Amino acid sequence: MPLPGLKVLFPKYAANGKDALPLSPYKRAKGFRLYKLGAFALLKDMLLLVLGIFAAAFGLEGFLLPSNFIDGGVTGISLLVSEITNFPLGICIVLLNLPFIVLGYHLINKNFALKATLAIAGLALVVATVHFPEITHDKLLVALFGGFFIGAGIGLSVRAGAVLDGTELMAIAISKKLGLTIGDIILSVNVLIFSAAAYLLSIEAALYSMITYLAASKTLDFIIEGIEEYTGVTIVSARSEEMRNMIIHELGRGVTVYKGKRGFGTHGHRSDIDIVYTVITRLEISKLNAEIEKIDPNAFVVMNSVKDTKGGMVKKRRYKH
Repeated sequence: MPLPGLKVLFPKYAANGKDALPLSPYKRAKGFRLYKLGAFALLKDMLLLVLGIFAAAFGLEGFLLPSNFIDGGVTGISLLVSEITNFPLGICIVLLNLPFIVLGYHLINKNFALKATLAIAGLALVVATVHFPEITHDKLLVALFGGFFIGAGIGLSVRAGAVLDGTELMAIAISKKLGLTIGDIILSVNVLIFSAAAYLLSIEAALYSMITYLAASKTLDFIIEGIEEYTGVTIVSARSEEMRNMIIHELGRGVTVYKGKRGFGTHGHRSDIDIVYTVITRLEISKLNAEIEKIDPNAFVVMNSVKDTKGGMVKKRRYKH
């Protein structure tokens, strides 16, 4: 019996007609596994998207809107326009993000643009139809927790492969034209937004809105990058085998060993050497440095931040028996 989606996965074997090749048990099992993985990934993305939409809507209606505070990015512009013109916030969110959805279609792909459309339309719909109670009148709490929930909502939507705010897409497009960094462009846009808020609303509202933006960006980073911060460590040492064993047995981490050449001295002396690379959490840096010092005090060690990892032996520790 043909599996749903099998024609996409294996068009040669799922073709219609007399010349269609029969599916082997292996092909059936592989097709079903891929189909199951795809369905699970889609379900996970939809769940994250729904949670993100409701978190952002709660941050807007439960905190920011009653106090006339705004956020940065396109969401902030939508809040500002809605506050000044009394135009419905949901419609402002859709209209102002529409150009960036089109931009995302050209910059990334059709799948991303579809998810972004669903996310932004869903946020507009929830804001327009679901009414959350006002949580607090304290302005500092409003700024902090409003930013927290909006940042969480945007972060969850990014985890699902979509966006609730088109600012970064705009920054990517402008950076390609002007050669500026994405961070510089986002900062410039937000400076303009908060300056406009200071002029059109009040300086106090603009200052609290900046707190909202900072809380939202920190929460966004936390949601996307995770609770753990990883560090990639490259070790160049003549005692590379001992380093490899120490990382595996003492730290319980996986390693990658690749060939390299050492170059030093006035005559450019070179020698072959094994280079050890591993990824650890920041809590293990001190222990790793202590163990390296025991094995080879003269080892050359380079550490760099790693945003996130997948697979390997980083998130799932290997326990010694």
